[in-house]
Amino acid sequence: METNPLPKWIMKKYALLWQKLQDKEFTYKDVVDLFKDENINVIRTMISQLRKNGWLTFIPDQNDSRKRIYKLKSPEQAVKEIKDKK
Repeated sequence: METNPLPKWIMKKYALLWQKLQDKEFTYKDVVDLFKDENINVIRTMISQLRKNGWLTFIPDQNDSRKRIYKLKSPEQAVKEIKDKK
């Protein structure tokens, strides 16, 4: 997926996610637990925007196809891909 720059507010959320999770796999519940004071709609929008802009990948959970396993793209890789695109 093509990597694109993020809006500032999503970049701040990404930075918090990267600080806590780095390149580990995680679930939606992990994100909700991490941002427990955030509105659920903000969390959904953040995940959606990270995915659409190429900063987040996912695979279906093998035990439950309704769930997804997420993984963040490293900031270095994302910035390199944005730079190489131009």
